[in-house]
Amino acid sequence: MPTTNPYLNGNFAPVAAETTAFDLPVTGRIPAHLTGRYLRNGPNPLGLDDLSAPHIWTLGEGMVHGVRIRDGRAEWYRNRWVRSSSVADRLGEPRRGTPADPRTDMAPNVNVVGLGGRTVALLEGGIRPYELTEELDTVGPSSLGATGQGYSANAHAKYDHATGELHCLAFLYGVPAIQHIVMDQYGTVLRAVTIPMPGNPYMHDFALTGRHVLLFDSPLVFSPVHLSTGVPFTWDHDRPARLGVMPREGGAVRWYELAPGSVGHTVNAFDTGRGIVVDVVVHPREMDLRNIGASRPVLERWTVDEKAGIVRQLRLHDRPQDFPRVNGRFAQRPYRYGYSVATELYTMPTGPQDTRPAHGFSSALLKHDLELGTTEVHDFGRHGAVGEAAFVPAQSPTAEDDGYLMAFAHNPERGAADLVILNAQDIAAPPIARIHLPVRVPLGLHGNWIPDDGTGA
Repeated sequence: MPTTNPYLNGNFAPVAAETTAFDLPVTGRIPAHLTGRYLRNGPNPLGLDDLSAPHIWTLGEGMVHGVRIRDGRAEWYRNRWVRSSSVADRLGEPRRGTPADPRTDMAPNVNVVGLGGRTVALLEGGIRPYELTEELDTVGPSSLGATGQGYSANAHAKYDHATGELHCLAFLYGVPAIQHIVMDQYGTVLRAVTIPMPGNPYMHDFALTGRHVLLFDSPLVFSPVHLSTGVPFTWDHDRPARLGVMPREGGAVRWYELAPGSVGHTVNAFDTGRGIVVDVVVHPREMDLRNIGASRPVLERWTVDEKAGIVRQLRLHDRPQDFPRVNGRFAQRPYRYGYSVATELYTMPTGPQDTRPAHGFSSALLKHDLELGTTEVHDFGRHGAVGEAAFVPAQSPTAEDDGYLMAFAHNPERGAADLVILNAQDIAAPPIARIHLPVRVPLGLHGNWIPDDGTGA
């Protein structure tokens, strides 16, 4: 049955099957020292029964796509649905473990991380993570970040290379409080600080510095009365946008009012001698999750002057963009380079006889030099839709940008995806390597390079 929903067409369209392929063909040369897996999660609806029903991109059962790299070879590609109880039931398989709360048992679809030798798929809003095997099969529900009050590790858990801690900011839909949860390198909860947060704002991301936790309050709020529409969020025009600053060990939150808008994702943040700098992707217009690109998110730098009690907001780049990343070893400290994905939406015909609308993101990765104020671009071509890029350090890096960017990009000539490896010091140059996957990979959300040595990226 045809559908006019853009998030079920084109490069957003879900794939219908799981695939396993070995000894993948490669154009170019994979750096020999890379040993690990590139994994990325994203919503991939399983057997939608009503294509006319409301549907937004961020809904749908999580599917993790992965490529195993070792000794200069791409050993395998796999894509697997995360087997929540409902997914296992629909696939006619035994359930994997017992969920803590069947009412909130869903297949996490936002991120996938490696921690303490484990692979964990993440969501948010009180949805428990799920643990996966190295080959992406589902082990079962995970207790990562669970505090005993319904909270658990959220989609944007942040690893601190200096301390070995994993931090997350967790919320529960309909509960007027959030928790800052700190775990050790094995996922054991060290402390959890509860922070009152009336009004149920959607707090998808946060920022971390060496001394502070930064909270993003916005007019985008959870609205139970909108559940029947399929999009249980609304824009509260009477609610201000605010930045909250809290000591990392907990304590009082100091709030700063901002220009109207909503933070999509954090690039990085760090302390200075006079205050705090945080770089963010901001939706400066009213955000509607049914039309993500309409709010045209842009890159901004916010400088917090704690003595004056103000935040100075500076637009760094006007091009719509999202999914920012940095070299993880420079997270929470002064840095120079940030990487993001251009996110203008375009219409892509699927064939001469097909008049249905089909959409994707514009096909470019951006590298921002925040010291010089310049931006380099790698354009993958009109239909080469590319997703979030993970930064992978070189074997013996000599500079912050000495490493690689890894991302899935659509190859329109093959009608399938490539895992592309770019030189991060010259992203406009042709890829170092293209690993050719046998199938299409839909545009998804977040992922990571998970090296076998457990050092993270």
